[in-house]
Amino acid sequence: MAAAAERTGSTIDPAEVARFDAIAREWWDQKGPMAVLHKFNPVRLAFVRDEACAHFGRDPKQMRALEGLSLVDIGCGGGVLSEPLARLGAQVTGLDPAPTNIAVAGTHADKSGLAIDYREETIEAVVAAGTRFDIVLAMEVVEHVADVEAFVAACCAAVKPGGLLIMATLNRTLKSYALAIVGAEYVLKWLPKGTHDWEKFVTPDELGSAIEANGFTLGTHTGVVFNPLTGRWSAARDMDVNYMLAASRTG
Repeated sequence: MAAAAERTGSTIDPAEVARFDAIAREWWDQKGPMAVLHKFNPVRLAFVRDEACAHFGRDPKQMRALEGLSLVDIGCGGGVLSEPLARLGAQVTGLDPAPTNIAVAGTHADKSGLAIDYREETIEAVVAAGTRFDIVLAMEVVEHVADVEAFVAACCAAVKPGGLLIMATLNRTLKSYALAIVGAEYVLKWLPKGTHDWEKFVTPDELGSAIEANGFTLGTHTGVVFNPLTGRWSAARDMDVNYMLAASRTG
């Protein structure tokens, strides 16, 4: 697991923020640097919707299946996941430390007629202010923070009693190095070079242990794989590279 940063009340890595801020205006270009994220997004959305509906007793086939549930999307970027969740009825708050990301996300949501509360804040600051949510998301964020344990603790603290935590990240395996870094960044050029640092990838056991240490019960977990023949991502048993998991707070 990544080494702990000096405890300053934030798990933000300034270098990571600067990297994403520099390409923020490309978030909604489906043929630009975020093209792979747009293809990946339907799998993330389905996982969040289905886990939330199962947890809160909702029908995932309903157009507004998440009606009335408060949700925070940590590291929301340009709002690629926040927007469809808002369309499902969730009361969405999007957090991102990169100012350009928040500006882009807010502008796009306004044009789309969506009321999303985007904030240039950290989850630590939100927790300190006493705000809690039914659903807390940290999708493709864990591998970019300075202190994994502290970040997970803040995410867990943001979940209401009886609420749900959902995370997605990259496993630290030789396969993930070959596919997520060498393949995605240098060969296929899906992502800008330097997007990921393999040493900051987190194994499912490491992430699961950090979550359980905060009093949560682990639930569903799944891998996500890419099929080069169809050009699509799908959920799978293989968690060697990308994976997602859900955990519940019982008290």
